Amino acid sequence: MPRIDEKLIPIYEDVLRRNAGETEFHQAVEEVLESLGAVIGKHPEYLDNALIERICEPERQIIFRVPWVDDNGQIQINRGFRVQFNSALGPYKGGLRFHPSVNVGIIKFLGFEQTFKNALTGMPIGGGKGGSDFNPRDRSDGEVMRFCQSFMTELYRHLGEYTDVPAGDIGVGAREVGYLFGQYKRLTNRYEAGVLTGKGLIYGGSRARTEATGYGTIYFIDQMLKTKGASLDGKRVVVSGSGNVAIYAVEKVNEFGGKVVACSDSSGFIVDDGGIDLGLLKEIKLVRRQRISDYVGLKGSGAYFSNKGSVWEIPCDVAVPSATQNELHANDASALIRNGVVAVGEGANMPCTPEAVRLFQSEGVLFGPAKAANAGGVATSALEMQQNASRDSWTFEETEARLAVIMRRIHDSCAETAEAYGAPGNYVLGANVTGFVRVAEAMQAMGVI
Repeated sequence: MPRIDEKLIPIYEDVLRRNAGETEFHQAVEEVLESLGAVIGKHPEYLDNALIERICEPERQIIFRVPWVDDNGQIQINRGFRVQFNSALGPYKGGLRFHPSVNVGIIKFLGFEQTFKNALTGMPIGGGKGGSDFNPRDRSDGEVMRFCQSFMTELYRHLGEYTDVPAGDIGVGAREVGYLFGQYKRLTNRYEAGVLTGKGLIYGGSRARTEATGYGTIYFIDQMLKTKGASLDGKRVVVSGSGNVAIYAVEKVNEFGGKVVACSDSSGFIVDDGGIDLGLLKEIKLVRRQRISDYVGLKGSGAYFSNKGSVWEIPCDVAVPSATQNELHANDASALIRNGVVAVGEGANMPCTPEAVRLFQSEGVLFGPAKAANAGGVATSALEMQQNASRDSWTFEETEARLAVIMRRIHDSCAETAEAYGAPGNYVLGANVTGFVRVAEAMQAMGVI
């Protein structure tokens, strides 16, 4: 049985019973409930009126068929999802993920996490998540467009700038968001710019949104290091993944004076002891859409590719897991600790297993959980919504400055909460409790919702 206060165990058991087989969702709920023992000790009223049970239950779950025609004229069928988890603080807000691994349990875990992450930003946004088991990799632009149009033809009826505002996630970038927004506009006959975020700059997008999650994670790590009188300057960093989050984490590490020596994709990882060439990485991943192994051939000497072992075996001072959930296991954490890691910041959603997190905490490694460390993306999405509502457009510098303030505020609120509950430096507890209390207080004020 997990390390959950005995008063909360019946709630966890009910989650397991009602959501059978959804292991990622179980894991996300377990992590939050483990942090709430101290909270209900101080605030037993949170056990009243089934408040915690309601927070663990999505307000709405939508599953639908997505038929579309491929370039060969064959009809393909995928499954679409949208889980509108909690709207106590504002309209549902959270990305769409297009990946073969997507199922309702993964979407529910992401929506649950998103609820607390969004609460941490201090912005008026609730939590939701969606996506499909469609794989955009190796599909033509025409196929992606036809899929997105079919997907939005069903989803649009559940969206609105005051109802539910999706964004991108794995497999959903600027191309996909453009097709989705175009179909929404056709179906509704409205130019409702605030209904989707991550849009192109020419039609209502926000400067710095593409960079925001990666930048925000590094801002959070920098704040953690500052509590120990340290900084990223001169630090050796390993980043997993090579999508937007990883690429812009690399960019911000460079700006802070650190050096990223390794990154990865699903085929393996590259190591470049001289520091990853950011321009080349962007060319391979954002322009050519190639595999990470192509970096070595284009870079020439000084770099190598491996599809054996783990990127976490590469010695570093700071680790930034930015690929996908549960990618960093206990054995990876042990390897990082042996090699002297001092800080870990989650750029992806729940990339570290519970066993890995406990190892980092037991060894005194600074650990920034995803719901705090990677909240920069959704925070900047909320800034995009502000600009859309006011028919305004801010400069990159103005938007990034606001992002930096939000990430410092998130760090400080997590640190202060952890201190108040007798667990200084425990950012997991700080993030979970801060997010939970904000959602719980809103729900209590609104009655039985």
